[in-house]
Amino acid sequence: MPKATIKNVAERAGVSIATVSNVFTGRKLVTPELTLKVIEAAKALSYQVDRAASQLKSGRTQIIGMLIPNFNDTFFTSLVSRIEQLAAQAAYQVIVVSSQDDPGIEAARLDALMGWRPSGIIAVPATNAVPELLRREAESMPIILVDRVGQDGLAIDTVTVDNHAAGWAAAEHLASCGHRSIAIAASITEFRPIRDRIRGVADSCAAHGLDEPRVVEVGINHESGAEILCRWLDANPHPTAIIATTNVTTLAALSALARRRLEIPDAISLIGFDDYTWMTARKVPLTAVRQPLEAIADRSWERLISRIQGAAVEPENVVLAATLQLRDSVARLG
Repeated sequence: MPKATIKNVAERAGVSIATVSNVFTGRKLVTPELTLKVIEAAKALSYQVDRAASQLKSGRTQIIGMLIPNFNDTFFTSLVSRIEQLAAQAAYQVIVVSSQDDPGIEAARLDALMGWRPSGIIAVPATNAVPELLRREAESMPIILVDRVGQDGLAIDTVTVDNHAAGWAAAEHLASCGHRSIAIAASITEFRPIRDRIRGVADSCAAHGLDEPRVVEVGINHESGAEILCRWLDANPHPTAIIATTNVTTLAALSALARRRLEIPDAISLIGFDDYTWMTARKVPLTAVRQPLEAIADRSWERLISRIQGAAVEPENVVLAATLQLRDSVARLG
């Protein structure tokens, strides 16, 4: 059987050769409807893009690079999943690397990722600092920083959440329910998103004349985090409520409370973070802060593809709002 050509794909999809080319090169924007027609026609004909030839001509590939801190946190893997969906619709492939929350590994993985000559990169850094390689490449390659953006005024597009407001909303709910003693199960307090969430809780407590929240740093592994929190509960007067700052610290708090046979919300109330389906599939559904994950991914992708297609605009700092989902894990104290 003869190898399918770009002309064959165009004829089957009922579009021009230029449209097929634009779908697979990203040089010009193609509507989702036409993109879908082209992709379906290419699949039906088993058409394969000559990536090597395309790269020689344009100097780049139909590849997007993604850097995330780890694969243990559902927030990061969910972000990857959504970006992969969006990339597939535009005929891009996504290559994902993990820094394992280590700046040294991050530098090595980014160096390897650049060997694929990606058209752009979406990155969640390992620390508050922008990786040096991304700083160098930012002038010539579209780069979007997501979540862990530790500095203001960067000449790079960013997509983040209003973390201070998220922490504030959680503490406001506890205050309205009569809680005066609040603990925070934090992952790494040096990370700016976590620091801002803690500050939001503290500012709300101060506004209501409540005790300053006690912060317990439990790390990024839920098993070791649960042990740390267990030891803290053993050594300290119990708070009436705990606010977790990530989905991993939510799991750590749940495990620690279960091991100490502390019922939610009778013994201690709990507010989780990230609001995944499992948080409602419990005897006591969790009140939780919901990050707008899909919107984070969508805005990141929109900005990236716009840059890839040549948009010459000033860097944009997108800040999205989280929402508090009220359920049954917070007791009313009088």
